[in-house]
Amino acid sequence: MTDETEEISAPSSTPKGSESRSPGRLAWKRFKRDRTGVVSAFIVIFFFVIAICAPLIAKLYGKDPYTTYASQRPELLDAFAYPAGPNGGMSSEFWFGIEPQLGRDVFTFLLYGIRTSLGIAVAATLLTTLVGVVVGVTAGYLGGRTDYVVGRVIDILLSFPSTLFFIAFMPVVYGLFVAPDENIPTSLRAIALILVLSAFGWASIARLLRGQVLGLREREYIEAAKVTGASPGRIVFKELLPNLWTPIIIQSTLMLPAFVTAEAGLAFLGVGIIDPTPDWGVMIQRGAQFYTEDLTFMLFPGLSMVIFVLAFNLLGDSVRDALDPKSKR
Repeated sequence: MTDETEEISAPSSTPKGSESRSPGRLAWKRFKRDRTGVVSAFIVIFFFVIAICAPLIAKLYGKDPYTTYASQRPELLDAFAYPAGPNGGMSSEFWFGIEPQLGRDVFTFLLYGIRTSLGIAVAATLLTTLVGVVVGVTAGYLGGRTDYVVGRVIDILLSFPSTLFFIAFMPVVYGLFVAPDENIPTSLRAIALILVLSAFGWASIARLLRGQVLGLREREYIEAAKVTGASPGRIVFKELLPNLWTPIIIQSTLMLPAFVTAEAGLAFLGVGIIDPTPDWGVMIQRGAQFYTEDLTFMLFPGLSMVIFVLAFNLLGDSVRDALDPKSKR
């Protein structure tokens, strides 16, 4: 009779569920428990989907934001050039009504306005974050005279009254590329807005990251990397940046809604995007001329911008609390 040997499997040395203990998974679990953050995320995603799909939605809807429908159908406006129908001319044909005087479709104008405003704000946020990360990490890591010079530049930029400088610098930027008697292309206006917003916006994130790097560069693992002969680039990308993602993400989520309101404010003042290009600020500026007689035209862009900015700010707070629970108050 032969003896049968039983194989007994040794228990794994890795505890069950250890993969779920990674910082990213823990932050995701904390975020999912925050109902305000989840609802805000859905609202923000909804706005971005609307912005991306604006041409498709307009095509299915059968209207566009540029056609003056009242010129084709004068009965849409009354004798005072206000929408003839109730509630700003809202109907099954024009869901959000029509614009006073020109008779453009408000629904498609709003769709494309969201697209323009969010596109500029996102581009400005990405460029600002990139510049802020490069300058802040470089100044903090190199230290010495570089850190001193960068620190003073940051102090000067943060002391500027940004809104006044936006208003003053926009005509200067336009004048560098277009003669005073020529029309400024919309693409140039958008690019100039992105550059000016970024030029005055990178200082805050650069100062934050500079302070973080000044503390991190004295840690033991950084000194060990230097001793082993690691290049500065490897130390920055492999050792420093992985520890800076939390403040970078938090600052970016708080920066984007600020750029949305800044861009809309410049459009409202006439130094950013101008009519007939659809834009949140353009709609509010146009609506301010008619709100006493027709509140509807101003209501939709104003309400949508408030909802988006509020949702994104709440989302930024939730992301901050999920990534850094100690910051929760």
